[in-house]
Amino acid sequence: MKLLVTGGAGFIGSAVVRRAIADGHEVVNLDALTYAACLENVAEVAESPNYVFEQADIRDRPALDRIFAAHAPDAVMHLAAESHVDRSIDGPGDFIETNITGSFNMLEAARKYWIEAGRPEGFRFHHISTDEVYGSLPADPDVLFTESTAYDPRSPYSASKAASDHLVRAWAETYGLPVLLTNCSNNYGPFHFPEKLIPVVILNALAGKALPIYGDGSNVRDWLYVEDHADALLTVVQKGALGRTYNIGGENERSNLELVETLCTILDTKRPRTDGLSYRDQITFVTDRPGHDARYAIDPSRIREELGWRPSVTVEEGLEKTVQWYLDNESWWRALQNRDGVGQRLGTGQ
Repeated sequence: MKLLVTGGAGFIGSAVVRRAIADGHEVVNLDALTYAACLENVAEVAESPNYVFEQADIRDRPALDRIFAAHAPDAVMHLAAESHVDRSIDGPGDFIETNITGSFNMLEAARKYWIEAGRPEGFRFHHISTDEVYGSLPADPDVLFTESTAYDPRSPYSASKAASDHLVRAWAETYGLPVLLTNCSNNYGPFHFPEKLIPVVILNALAGKALPIYGDGSNVRDWLYVEDHADALLTVVQKGALGRTYNIGGENERSNLELVETLCTILDTKRPRTDGLSYRDQITFVTDRPGHDARYAIDPSRIREELGWRPSVTVEEGLEKTVQWYLDNESWWRALQNRDGVGQRLGTGQ
């Protein structure tokens, strides 16, 4: 299968690219190389004869038309997006332009290509989204997000992703475009850009800095190892039922405080502080961000029962792998620390 992967130099996109190449697929990686993208993320597959890189912005419709015509993909895996909630609070415009207008351009370019190619039966437009479109859950562990949960986005980021989800479904209903949608829980793992919670905690701990936790740390997330997510996405694009939405979760709910304490315990073992104290002593509670959802948790029954997919690691196993990766790849994260916004408190709403 020839896959056109948008955002393939980003965190989740690069995991998809690496896994797809390993599985024998051809991949066209379309990425604008904005601040959070890094071609080092796909360096291990860059020399593969099955890999091609196209630097382009999904807001640039002529470029998209050229890429579709030149490469004739069998399927699109659309991951390109602005994704950091805090940045969306400070500057929502980029999220509207990329996540909504950019997705519209992708849909129209795909539709044009699909029609001109004679509407091939095997073509798929797989839109990758987030569980944040569903809003916030109560503390009740029996209440989970399902594919039929009503949308209730609370941040500019989640609102822009909800809008793009609606566009994808509208293009399927109105134009017959063969689509698939997935909504995932919080990802973590190797190559995670150092502005999100887990890499921030790891790198701040190593630097002897405070480990910031929003509010009282009680916000709960379902944590999904990024390589498991890549496996799930490739399963969906190959086996998913057209028009179907699949929620992808890690089946690993943890509060932010529990997560950070687990990271500290792992670091205490793998890279002990020179003073003999625990990294937990660096935990600092900071002012919560505006509109911070209390809990996300996914019911993964559909993807498990229909496609036979389940995550392969617990969050503790995945965090240990992640910490070790950051310890082993200092040159990768050092090179990113001077990029715009890294190491700064964003999303205060000021």
